[in-house]
Amino acid sequence: MLILEWTLGLLLGAVLLAALARRIGAPSPALLALGGVTLALLPHGPRLSLAPDLALALFVAPVLLDTAFDSSLRDLQRNWIPLTSLIVGAVAVTTAVVAIAARWLIPAMSWPVAVTLGALLAPPDAAAATAVLKEVRLPRRLMAILEGESLLNDATALLIYRLAVGAALAKVGSDLTIGLTLTAELLGSVALGFCLAFVFGNIIGRFSDVPSSIIMQFIGTFGAWIVADRLHLSGVLTIVTFAIVLSRRPPVRMPPALRVPSYAVWETVVFLLNALAFVLVGLQMGPILSRIGSAQQAQAFTFAGAVLLAVVLARFLWVFTYNRSLWLINLTLGQHIPRALAVPTPPLKRSLVVSWCGMRGIVTLAAALALPDGSNGLAAFPYRDLIVLTAFTVVIGTLVVQGLTLRPLLMMLRLEDDEAMVDETRLGREEMLKAAFDSVDQNGSSSADAIRREYSQLLGRVDGTGTLSPQARLLDAAMRQRARTAARERLNQLRLEGAIGDSTYQQLEAELDMYELSAEASDRW
Repeated sequence: MLILEWTLGLLLGAVLLAALARRIGAPSPALLALGGVTLALLPHGPRLSLAPDLALALFVAPVLLDTAFDSSLRDLQRNWIPLTSLIVGAVAVTTAVVAIAARWLIPAMSWPVAVTLGALLAPPDAAAATAVLKEVRLPRRLMAILEGESLLNDATALLIYRLAVGAALAKVGSDLTIGLTLTAELLGSVALGFCLAFVFGNIIGRFSDVPSSIIMQFIGTFGAWIVADRLHLSGVLTIVTFAIVLSRRPPVRMPPALRVPSYAVWETVVFLLNALAFVLVGLQMGPILSRIGSAQQAQAFTFAGAVLLAVVLARFLWVFTYNRSLWLINLTLGQHIPRALAVPTPPLKRSLVVSWCGMRGIVTLAAALALPDGSNGLAAFPYRDLIVLTAFTVVIGTLVVQGLTLRPLLMMLRLEDDEAMVDETRLGREEMLKAAFDSVDQNGSSSADAIRREYSQLLGRVDGTGTLSPQARLLDAAMRQRARTAARERLNQLRLEGAIGDSTYQQLEAELDMYELSAEASDRW
């Protein structure tokens, strides 16, 4: 019962902190992590430890799939140059800067150990990035770049991490072997994601029952991660490939009766996992401090603070180097720049935002905790406790400092929003309505005339040729809302009077709900 009580307490605290974050306009991960730290410092607070493999599968896989499923493959292709610079360049530079700083602070630390520390601190976390970016308003292209980076940078960092850990424990082969292993892992992960998507797409399409379909979706998500892990492939690349391919397979485009509740369940689960993940990150302070003596804590936190500063500065260094390099290339080559490399130089304001969006999260902490601790007869990883404390400090520091200051920074910079999203939405609505209008037979029947009039009015609203003024449209929407409210009140009255039973009431209420959702959508047109 104690575990259940603490779990319910953590969930309640997470919901209240998320509500407070919305109220004060702060990113919820920062407050959730601070709440976890506060609990960890209480005398009788919970002492919960994260099992690294379980943490990655439970907290990263669903969030990663949810983000990748909704990602735009077109935007990833259009922004491949800045994405590559962040996924490869930023990770490599951060790893190098942190390794150099660690070696400078502790000369006795070997290079493989320092590189291990740099690699696990290098990637901004997908869960943290998604949770924070959804709560702030960014230009569309900037959002696409940051979300694309969060999807793929873990794979680069974890590959470097594995090699560095192997070198630190004297388990690394020749350069040729390393290269072949990396290539096989990358290609194998992508191939596995493709195969699993095609297999699972054929399976999930056979489920029409809502609960069964949703359960199968989660089984497929965790199953893909577990299969990749058992085959020693990248779970990140496998899940991202799996989700992108799955989202574009026609059999997976579920009917509305399945899609609407599925999206609602996924939104709830992702919120729950994000909330628990960040609270549990804060709770790790207790177990971490218990393994470090009080005499060494001051020196350890000094080291961790210096590494945190190096992590933040390394991202600034790379982003602004990329920015100025593009500016210099465009200035030098002018019209002669190769078309494939014709990328506009991002404004300095946007580069500043990208530099500041470097929140670390559960992947960093789980990678640190996964280092051998000397149990099961294995040799303990050198400086393990210091590395875990540093990872925790960087996660909390970036979540709190960068997370809480991101919105004020955006307000100060006043970035211009993209209009392309609005134009595309208008174009999509217009083309959908035209297709619906053209599909109605012109047989002169009253039903066909009524349907064509309905779609003609909606088309008029979209392209601006409608006869209703904005004031008339507002009045029309208000009258329709009053009519729906009156229908719902009468339905409730019939139930209270006993004129209809509960089964009939629930069926009619569901019909009213669907009609109201449909009406709200058409009112926006």
